[in-house]
Parts: sequence; C-alpha cells; structure tokens
Amino acid sequence: MLYTIGTLMTLSFALSLLALAFLLWAIITKQFSFTQDDARIIFDEGDEGSGDCPVAYGDGVEDTAGRRRPEPRALHADRWISLPERTSARRLLLFLFVSATLWLLIGSGFGIIASFKLHLPDWLTGSAPLTFGRMRSMHLNAVIYGWLSLGGIAVALWIIPTIFKTHLRLVWLALLGGLFWNLYVAVGLMGLAVGWTDGLEWLEFAWPVDIPLATAGACFAIPLLATARHRQVRHIYVSGWYLFAGLFWFPVLFLLANTPYVHSGAQQATVNWWFAHNVLGLWLTPLGLGIAYYFIPKIIGKPIYSYRLSLLGFWALALFYSQVGVHHLIGGPVPTWVVTLSIVQSLMMVVPVVAVAINQHVLVAMNTWAFRESLPLRFISFGAIMYTLASLQGSAQALREVNSLVHFTHFTVAHAHLGVYAFVTMVLFGAIYYLIPRMQQRPWPYPGLIALHFWLAAIGFGIYFVSLTIGGIWQGLAMLDPAADFIASVSVTLPYLQGRSVGGILMTLGHLIFALHLALALALARLGPHSAPTAREDRRRAHAQQGEVVT
Repeated sequence: MLYTIGTLMTLSFALSLLALAFLLWAIITKQFSFTQDDARIIFDEGDEGSGDCPVAYGDGVEDTAGRRRPEPRALHADRWISLPERTSARRLLLFLFVSATLWLLIGSGFGIIASFKLHLPDWLTGSAPLTFGRMRSMHLNAVIYGWLSLGGIAVALWIIPTIFKTHLRLVWLALLGGLFWNLYVAVGLMGLAVGWTDGLEWLEFAWPVDIPLATAGACFAIPLLATARHRQVRHIYVSGWYLFAGLFWFPVLFLLANTPYVHSGAQQATVNWWFAHNVLGLWLTPLGLGIAYYFIPKIIGKPIYSYRLSLLGFWALALFYSQVGVHHLIGGPVPTWVVTLSIVQSLMMVVPVVAVAINQHVLVAMNTWAFRESLPLRFISFGAIMYTLASLQGSAQALREVNSLVHFTHFTVAHAHLGVYAFVTMVLFGAIYYLIPRMQQRPWPYPGLIALHFWLAAIGFGIYFVSLTIGGIWQGLAMLDPAADFIASVSVTLPYLQGRSVGGILMTLGHLIFALHLALALALARLGPHSAPTAREDRRRAHAQQGEVVT
C-alpha cells in the first residue's frame, strides 16, 4: 500500500516538475514579459470598447448604453483565415455541438430517472438497466464525457485558433476524434446498462472502452498543438494556458487511473478519488475558466481587470490542485499524512479562486449594462460566480470537522453539481449561445427562449442545490446521532429528495428548450446569412451621405 501511494505521490511530483519545466520555458521565451496591454490580444482591430452584447444578433438596435449592437461574424471571419478553412472548421464544431447536446439530453433523462427512484424506489422495477445504480452511472458518464468534454473541446477548438490568429490545423483528425469519441461513449453507456463496468465511481467505463476513448482524445489534442505551433502572436493569452493545461492534465489522469490490474483495495480507493476530484479541478475547471476568461472581456469589450493576477491564478491552480481529492478518504485506511496534504492543498485553493473572482466579477460589476443586454454573458457570468462559491465551499468541506458531518450525505451531491452544472455547464451554454450566430451568420430565431432557458436552469438548480444541501445536513446529523436508527437518516431526506426532482425537471426543461432552439437555428441557417443591414453598413451609408469614405 505504501508503495502504491508513494508511487502516486512520485508521479504527482513528476507532473509538478514537468509543470515547472513549462514554467521555465515560459520565462525563457518571455511569456511572462507582459503588460496589461497583452490582455487586449483577444480583440480585433476596432472591437475593443464597442461591446458585443446583443439580445438578438445583427438586429441593428441600440442597447441601453447607446451602443450599436455589432453584426454577427462568421467563424474565424478574420483577415488571416481563408474561406475553405473556415467552412471545414465550422462543420466540425457544429458536429461537436450537436453531439454534445444530444448527450446532454440523454444524460438528463438518465438523471431524472435516478432522481425519482430515490424517493419512488418501486418505480420502474423489474429491469436491471433501470436500477438506480446503473441509471446514476449512465447519467454521470453521459454528462461528463458526452456533454461537457465534447462541448468544452469544441469551444477550445474555436478559441485556440482565434487567440493565436491562425487557422485550425488537421481538421480531419479532429473530426475523426469526434466520431470515435461519440462511438465509444455510446459503447461505454451500453456496457453500463448491461452491467459491464469497473464498478468505481467516475471510473465506471471498462478499460477496453477507456483505451479507444483516450485515443480519440489524442485526435483532438494533436490539431490544437499543431495550431499552436503555427501561432502568429508572441504572447499566449491566459485562456490558452488554461485550455492547453487541461488537455495535458486530463490524459495523464485518465491513463493512470484506468490502467488495468495495477490498483486494488485501499490503494484503488486512493487512486479513485484522486482521479474523481481532479476530473473537475484539472479538466473541467480549466475548460470553464479558459472559456470564461475569453468570453467575458470579449462580450463586454474591455480587457480583464488585472492580467498579471489571471496568470497568478492559473499557476496557483497548477501547483495546489493535484492532491485535493484525497480528502474524500478522511477516516479511511490510508496514511494520515496523505489526507493532511490534501486538506492543506484544498485550503490553498483559495489563492486561485480569489484571483479569478477579482478578475471576472469586478469586470462584470463595472459593466452591468452588458449583463443586462447580453444573454450569453448572463450564463457565463453566473457560471463564474458559481465557480467561486463551489471552490470556497470545497475548501471548507475538506476540513475534518465539516467533512465528518457532510461526507456521506446528499450534501456532497449538491456540491458536485455546484461545480459541474452551475459553473461549467452554464459557462458552456453561454459560449454556445455566443458562437452559433457567428458560425451561421444568422441571429437566434427566438431570443426569448434563451432568457427562458436561463431562468429554468438557474431556478431549477437553485431548488436542486438548496434541497440537497439542507437535506444533506439533516442526514449527517441523524447519522452522527448514536441513539438514532439508520433509517431515520433516510426518512429525514425524503422531502428534500422530492425537491431535488423538481429542480431536475426544471433544468431538463431548459435543456429541451436549448436543444430545440439549436435545431431550429441550424435549420434556418440553410436559408443563408441574415439579410438585415449590419452596423458597419449603417455607418458606411451615414458617412457616404456626408461625402466621407469609410473603409
């Protein structure tokens, strides 16, 4: 056991050394020789200060601050991108967005069934695939690997070429990766339905599925690395650091945790939670923060509050997160020093969280007009706030006193959804709402549906989170009472589990609206680009009437 845990610590240390090597490379190549002006690299000429916060893209209407809403832009419609490259990349991203949305619907269906079975255990009995254990596992994997991973990779495939001002290389390889990723997520879910599983939370897919899934992931990473190699800018914007770090960390985590016939017993439990927590902190969190760091200033039209602080937050995440997950084994048969190390690193996570909070929340607070006008920004800013809350709650939850109360309760389920749904999923919704009009050169057909989706998701999650948080605390108190029967800790949660189902239904209704609206937008795109006059055309006409020439 000591050998296995020691090996794990050694590997983590080796990763830290490799991260240090990247840090030294960044210093040698003067990646840290930057100023606040480097935060403006995300803006094209003339974009900064104008804002990009429409309710309905391209309608030519002024917002409440008197700013003309900008015209929709095609994917990579910049001077350094040729039309064929833009078309192939557009088709790739649409395929990934549609695939991710289908997995979101499938995963939501599994989640609703699993939620109802917690307070209606006799519902849908007599079929093994419909038991709670299999439904819950299928929900988790469909959402993590199908929706969040595919959707996040798709947005990364848009952001990386954009901030590097070059076109996406090896589009065919990324498309092949998307096909195989979808195929093996489907195979893995069907395997779970029939009981083919490794039987470990977050590691349910059998290893014959893991290997081709990892290979498909490499098909995404290679085009992004090839694109970065041909970048036309000196400085790597902070979003690039987060996205590339996630693409490096996740394969290492995935392969170490899924290597067959290596881990067993208490050692396996250590690896299990080391992986499970780092999927959120070193994969989904970099995706979510990288996306938020790009779109929040892009939509508002102003650079982030402090660019130096943004990179401090990134390196603090890289240094402090790798051992956070082992605090799930407080009281377990593992050395105390391993758990204590995890608790210390959990508390140190306050550093990157505060850095992100200052940068993103201050920028939005200073530009509330953009929050009111931009529906995509509502999703992304909401997600950024939830990241702050989830991270601070996670640091507190790592303390032994708090952990002893809430660890084996529904409180931890609420906490997980605070990070995975309220943060990453909401940010991803906002990014897709921003990108689709630019890719299709048409506005969303019904902006009111976007607002409805936001409120269904926000209110539904609020009911879900509050119900499980309160129910989890009561559950923990009942389990710690030596005079109470265990059944008392189950009975006390029933009304809160019903609240969970109500919240889940509202969120799922939002997902259905999102999917239908996306399908309608793609169908209308076949009619061609939106024909309404753009802001640039309006300015050209106005100046032409005055005898001026506008370029």
